[in-house]
Amino acid sequence: MLSVSNLSVQFGKRVLFDEVNTTFTQGNCYGVIGANGAGKSTFLKILSGKMEPTSGHVHLEPGKRMSVLEQDHFAYDEYPVLETVIMGNKPLFAIKKEMDDIYAKEDFSDKDGERVGELQVQFEEMNGWNADSDAAALLSNLGISEANHYSLMSELDGKQKVRVLLAQALFGNPDVLIMDEPTNDLDFETIGWLENFLANYDNCVIVVSHDRHFLDAVCTHISDIDFAKINHYSGNYTFWYESSQLAARQRAQQNKKAEEKAKELQEFIQRFSANVAKSKQATSRKKMLERLKIEDIKPSSRRYPAIIFERDREAGDQILNIEGLKASVEGETLFQNVDINLAKGDKVAVISKNSRATTAFYEIINDKMKADEGTYRWGITTSQSYLPVDNSEYFDNDLTLVDWLRQWATTEEEREEVYVRGFLGKMIFSGEEALKTARVLSGGEKVRCMLSRMMMMRANVLMLDEPTNHLDLESITAFNNSLKNFKGTVLFTTHDHEFAQTVANRIIELTPTGVIDRYLTFDDYMEDSKIKEQREKMYSVEA
Repeated sequence: MLSVSNLSVQFGKRVLFDEVNTTFTQGNCYGVIGANGAGKSTFLKILSGKMEPTSGHVHLEPGKRMSVLEQDHFAYDEYPVLETVIMGNKPLFAIKKEMDDIYAKEDFSDKDGERVGELQVQFEEMNGWNADSDAAALLSNLGISEANHYSLMSELDGKQKVRVLLAQALFGNPDVLIMDEPTNDLDFETIGWLENFLANYDNCVIVVSHDRHFLDAVCTHISDIDFAKINHYSGNYTFWYESSQLAARQRAQQNKKAEEKAKELQEFIQRFSANVAKSKQATSRKKMLERLKIEDIKPSSRRYPAIIFERDREAGDQILNIEGLKASVEGETLFQNVDINLAKGDKVAVISKNSRATTAFYEIINDKMKADEGTYRWGITTSQSYLPVDNSEYFDNDLTLVDWLRQWATTEEEREEVYVRGFLGKMIFSGEEALKTARVLSGGEKVRCMLSRMMMMRANVLMLDEPTNHLDLESITAFNNSLKNFKGTVLFTTHDHEFAQTVANRIIELTPTGVIDRYLTFDDYMEDSKIKEQREKMYSVEA
């Protein structure tokens, strides 16, 4: 359906892709992965025709339609929301516009009547008469209320625009659907709807995402960018990750017999084949895995950071006590009546439909913002470390990373360069990388520095506000595993489903009218019908 031939991309001396040949076929969903800077977004731009390769070409099968998730959130500001969605099907929209233009003529001729008749036939063949209702249904499923369907795009906020542009990409059942980070700025319920939609999608999907749960739910293949090539592997992200780790371990086992390695890999494939996701694709995915040959599974060249959180001391039983906490911004109540008593070892996902509420909560308990009402008290044996969603204040300087991290050293030993470089090295800042200046770091590098800082502080309570922002899949996976193994207390907010499900043993939801507090896994919390009813009431009642 969509093929790439002899594709090469080079920027100066840097080669991103070297003679890539690959094909994307109907009925499959390809999750494109690769380390930061490997060229994932560049590859999608080339596939969609928004960027030209250095050499080679992309071929879309004649008669097939491609749709791309728009990244420019201001591109359609002058258009109504519903019309913006329909514009996703360019051929259909062109016919609709031509018909509207002809009908608007004051001197409507016989020739115009004949042309309208021709256009109406094409319009009907493309299911055009249902375009408005289909677009409205997509918008509603993506959380855009009917009251906004006829608003101008310029009247929507950023998160609403993201949802409209997603509806635009999905509209009209495109043959090839290309999406770069489609889950950004979506809540868990909307991501769940999108997962179900794509898992049952009959055409070809090519997606870049850092959301592992999303990739596991929708992907039939992982398209790995490594060594300037792109290779497709059957299965979802977890299968690719675990199989590549197994292949790397086997490569290191020089003395192990070939037949023993083959048996181990085959058992691994059979285990995954028996546990594929429940979707329309499950049966075909199971068959794909069973047909895999041992040599199809290869180790990855990825570098995974070593994120290890240790504590200077174990905390006592009193961790954090909060009574009657309330916060508001510009007259809007973010949360109130918050009473919480944290226990030792709690790993709490702090959630809210309003991200300003969770950020305000962390800022208050870290003495960076004053609450409207209420009190909080940390246990005397606790030590806290905080990763804010906005870390820019930490990097407004020209210190080298070695000197930057030294700021949080408390002993002469910790100030030694070898000691500091050890923590930076764990986060893949080795050699000359450790001499970069703080001001020039990318978003992902800044988060990795903040994690180095947190590891060095050895706190027994960690607070993390959207910690996976800007991180690549390798860092997210290592981070996730480190929190599962951490023996202390964790408070965190995330839009990463896998993170929430595998780390949290308690869910605390902040609403404008109160708090919901349950010792449950994230999935059990979100699927509980009584909690769903309670959530709806607490968000719908005005504070």
